[in-house]
Amino acid sequence: MPTRSEIAKVVRALRRDRAWTQSDLARKLGLSQSRLSEIESGAGSFTAEQFLQILKLFNVTTSRFTDGGPDRQAQIQNALARLGAHHLQEQSDLVPAEDLDEPSEVVRDTLIEGEPRFLTALAPVLVSNIDRISLGKLYLDLGKVGLERRLGWICENTLAALNLALQDEVPRSWAQRARRAEVVLSAFLDATPVTGSANGKPPLVDTLDRSIRSKKTLDQVKASSSDISRKWDIVSSLTVADFAESLRAARVAHS
Repeated sequence: MPTRSEIAKVVRALRRDRAWTQSDLARKLGLSQSRLSEIESGAGSFTAEQFLQILKLFNVTTSRFTDGGPDRQAQIQNALARLGAHHLQEQSDLVPAEDLDEPSEVVRDTLIEGEPRFLTALAPVLVSNIDRISLGKLYLDLGKVGLERRLGWICENTLAALNLALQDEVPRSWAQRARRAEVVLSAFLDATPVTGSANGKPPLVDTLDRSIRSKKTLDQVKASSSDISRKWDIVSSLTVADFAESLRAARVAHS
């Protein structure tokens, strides 16, 4: 079982990945900011009810607290590689995560994790599994934790990357899958609101890049963000070219 300091470390990382302050999380858990600060420093522990609320808030399972960060990322990488991101190296000696069996689960956890190289790897995963993923349900699931705009953002970047990729000479079988993905992604985006939120709360700027540690860096990344990122209020340095390169690399690695 993880120690309370290990649990606190994971919670602190989850909070920072979501760009929440201690006050933000404390309010959601019904704690004072000073009490949460004590717990995050290892000087206290969450109650069972608070721990269950944390799992719900961050849409994670208990395995996140027992596996640790690096192993969890390796599990996500393996799942992405298995589902079409063939350019990612798969670790054959790693036990698969039970909660990453289905493509929708992998897309959801990758969007929550927010690792840039995993995010771009979602492009070939979406192309390979587009008919196995219910984008509407996934949007609603992500809406429960306030991250539904990440799905719209990833779908629009993938769609734009496909438009670039199909301008080149590609294998016929890949082109057929790509065109099918274009149809499904376009239909989803046409039916998905850019503003607003699936949980009825007003949208906030989603600071996706983990490298952002100061307001100065935040302003710099926001100023250089792509039109798609600005449209979805996502702060990220990733562009359509990054997703297009991931599509190309996965296709080449699989050929």
